[in-house]
Amino acid sequence: MAINKNALVRYKVLDNCFRNPGKKYFIDDLISACDRALLEIDSESNGISRRQIFEDIAFMESKAGWRIELNKLRDGKKVYYRYVDTNFSINNMPLNEVEINHLKTALHIIAQFKGMPQFEWINELAPKLQQGISTHALSAPIMDFDNNQYLKGIEHLGTLYNAIFYRKVLQISYQPFDNDKPFAVVLHPYFLKQYNNRWFLFGYNADKKKYDWNMAIDRIVAIKETSIKYVLNDTIDWLEYFEDIIGVTKPLDAQPEKVVLHFKGKTGNYMETKPIHGSQKSQWINDNTLVVNLFIIINYEFERLILSYADTVSVAQPVHLAKTIKNKLHEALKAYK
Repeated sequence: MAINKNALVRYKVLDNCFRNPGKKYFIDDLISACDRALLEIDSESNGISRRQIFEDIAFMESKAGWRIELNKLRDGKKVYYRYVDTNFSINNMPLNEVEINHLKTALHIIAQFKGMPQFEWINELAPKLQQGISTHALSAPIMDFDNNQYLKGIEHLGTLYNAIFYRKVLQISYQPFDNDKPFAVVLHPYFLKQYNNRWFLFGYNADKKKYDWNMAIDRIVAIKETSIKYVLNDTIDWLEYFEDIIGVTKPLDAQPEKVVLHFKGKTGNYMETKPIHGSQKSQWINDNTLVVNLFIIINYEFERLILSYADTVSVAQPVHLAKTIKNKLHEALKAYK
């Protein structure tokens, strides 16, 4: 079956009609619903024919489509259409041939940007998409990506993304680890950031007059859209916001400073091949010690990162950071006494 650019729009519209138990959709109703949807994306659309609708239904019922189970019920001399199970939706089904072909086309276009400086992320995204749409019968996956599918609150990610895209103000029920009960926060959402397999939402908290209010989505209990007028972000460039930090925490009024770390042995080799920050400059001062120079804002995540290397790293400067790490190591040692 030939697939035009509007086919998926029609399938989604038909899917919504078929699963609506409160209205009888006759063929003319299905045509009207599709015409309205097509006019929204193309004001010059000429609509679709009865033949096209019948072809669409046949495709959705086919193996190449979604194998939908459709009742064709008589009301007098006319027939209306409804799913056998109105809880069914093609949105909950695996990708079909049409969707796979659309993704393959998108992947081909995306792949043309590989190698360009501002598109390094494509090097990781392309294999993910390729594996997800592969039609070869592999006995097992050939790549595994670092992600946490069991992360609490991950179901909110789509809602938050749409709220940012459509500029919707949210009332969020939020419960940090140190709170016994959740509290309400009204947030104008601006940006989503992933760090260490956790997602974080940034936005404007009018009560706090803070444009980079930070929330971990795994601590979000509930989300409700409000009718409050959305305040645009005109103070922060999010592409630059994270340049001076590791992680997501930016202490108030903190400024970048020079940090010198000494990594020993195999950890030095590791740090040389996997820099911890874009400002990193490193050199070996002997066979066993790699000196790493950074220019960053010192925050909670950076301290935790240093501590994760335990006895294979030492802080040469600044002195206040060396003291902080030393004190934390002393506290950790006490747990073993």
